[in-house]
Amino acid sequence: MELFTFFLLGGFGVFVGVLIGCVGIGGVLLVPILTYIFHIDIHIAIAAAMFSYMFSGVIGTLIYAKKGSIKWPQTIWLIIGAAPAAFVGAKVTLFIPGQYLEILIALFVIAAGIDAMRNQKSKESNLKNITNPYALLSIGVVTGIGSAFTGTGGPLFIVPIMVYLKVAAHTAIGFGQAIQLPIASLATFGNFLYGSVDLIVGGVIASGIIVGSTLGAKLAHLFSSAIMNRILALVLVIVGLVMISRAFW
Repeated sequence: MELFTFFLLGGFGVFVGVLIGCVGIGGVLLVPILTYIFHIDIHIAIAAAMFSYMFSGVIGTLIYAKKGSIKWPQTIWLIIGAAPAAFVGAKVTLFIPGQYLEILIALFVIAAGIDAMRNQKSKESNLKNITNPYALLSIGVVTGIGSAFTGTGGPLFIVPIMVYLKVAAHTAIGFGQAIQLPIASLATFGNFLYGSVDLIVGGVIASGIIVGSTLGAKLAHLFSSAIMNRILALVLVIVGLVMISRAFW
């Protein structure tokens, strides 16, 4: 890898890491960057991205947990569903074209963002309605499989789902941070078995993401829950539109 490419790739890692740490969603940009700008094979790009999310998962979880933004009773059930699903998804993703799946995901993300914009009164108490273990397991399974398919690590799915369920922004993002590590770890283990992990690319990205996610997670807690709700709603809509444009392009 050339020195310029090394620093450019690390810089993109920092940028994506800031987004992941601040609003949970940012990994959706990483795979397109690797494939369209650096011309890396899509399967190698997804595997490298998943590898890097292990590090952002550790950092984000530590910071959000310290701030009290991770609700562990619900998180445990989500992880139990998501982790094995991500392992299976790592194998299945090798055989599934992602365009149509990406369009469906994008439409859901946009819908969640618009719904959040229309209802800015989401409160922490809404989390009390999300206690059914089977519902949490199901959300975890969808998040795990979808994350492995798209190389997004978990927040792209869990954050809009929680926003749609009217969970406060910091808590929704906290779920996304906590679920990254088990999903990324199991998916990466699967990718190692299938021989698709490039440790050089993954390592460079991870270095940038470590820096970026630390900054992003700390930045998010400088804003009130109401402001973060607005920011997250806008980011969801923008990300959904970007995903649709990318799929058709």
